[in-house]
Amino acid sequence: MKNYYFSTKKMCVGYDKKPLIKDLEIALPKGEILTLIGPNGAGKSTVLKSIAGQLELLGGTVSLGKDDLSQIKAEELAKRMSIVFTEKVKTERKTCRDMVATGRYPYTGWFGILSEEDERIVSEVMELTQITDIGEKDFGRISDGQKQRVMLARAICQEPEIVILDEPTSYLDIKYKLEFLLLLQEMREKRGLTVIMSLHELELAKIVSDKILCLRGEYAERYGTPEEIFESDFIERLFGISEKDFYGNEKLLAYMKQIGKYESNLS
Repeated sequence: MKNYYFSTKKMCVGYDKKPLIKDLEIALPKGEILTLIGPNGAGKSTVLKSIAGQLELLGGTVSLGKDDLSQIKAEELAKRMSIVFTEKVKTERKTCRDMVATGRYPYTGWFGILSEEDERIVSEVMELTQITDIGEKDFGRISDGQKQRVMLARAICQEPEIVILDEPTSYLDIKYKLEFLLLLQEMREKRGLTVIMSLHELELAKIVSDKILCLRGEYAERYGTPEEIFESDFIERLFGISEKDFYGNEKLLAYMKQIGKYESNLS
């Protein structure tokens, strides 16, 4: 039986003890990228928060390697997993570099004093994510897109084995969307980073993912490779799109061609 780095068994998630999605079964080798897709309200963020431990599971288990996630101590989990969600972060006049540096706190002890090695890692990651030029700016006074990049840099600074990302490209322009996804692929290849994220951009999900989990309704609709997910009219059904929606709309037609929906022109 194949050994997986990340796995769930009979995972059930929801709020106030009311199940939203049941019996999620995920098996992901180390160093792969899993993307969650589905319509708004399908439960993508709920699944990610449950994986990250921010929401209590209503059933089942989540494991990292042989370790049940619920049994991993907080300080150890902070070294193995980093999280970037879309909620606004409250800061007290921290610079962007200060924010990135908080990613080193799992390694600095109670006093949070950064060593020369910590400072080197912060600088290296800021350069990698192209935010060095805003390092001394007040985090509260930069754009949403810049904040997103700073938070991504903070997550990378933790040097995690796995990173959980909820709509990480939401506030980024197309240039930074592509650069960020290339960065994830580079870290996957060089450091064996495992990534679980949600995306709205289907064409990007198709390009960057090793596996895709499709959510809609009480159970997962489908789990597989991009080739398996985008091979037929499944995306149309997942998002409740009918073929007639594309008549006369060249931009929408071009987009659906881009994600592999149609190979020929509609007439």
